[in-house]
Amino acid sequence: MNIGQRLYELRTSKGFSQGDMEKRTGLFRCYISRVENGHTVPSIETLGKMAGALEIELYQLFFTGEGKPQPVSTETLAASDPEERKLIARFKTLDEKDQRLVISMIKKLAARA
Repeated sequence: MNIGQRLYELRTSKGFSQGDMEKRTGLFRCYISRVENGHTVPSIETLGKMAGALEIELYQLFFTGEGKPQPVSTETLAASDPEERKLIARFKTLDEKDQRLVISMIKKLAARA
């Protein structure tokens, strides 16, 4: 998922300009443009501000289905691939700065797919 594209689509579907979003979020219009064009990845806090400005819940930035998404059960997580479990365990040992770096890299790779 390209979060910038999703934000653009939601903003324009509401009839909001980037200037409107600036007023509603307190974020600079040029920053909003950089996010929408994929030049920067916003923090979860910033995404929360944008969701509020768009009058939607945060999960709706990532979920396009009907209703609310269902949480993943612990049984499903326990049944996941052993390699995935190893990666998750190693990820959890990283400090916060390195975790953010890994997440940013994954987002960029996913946007290319």
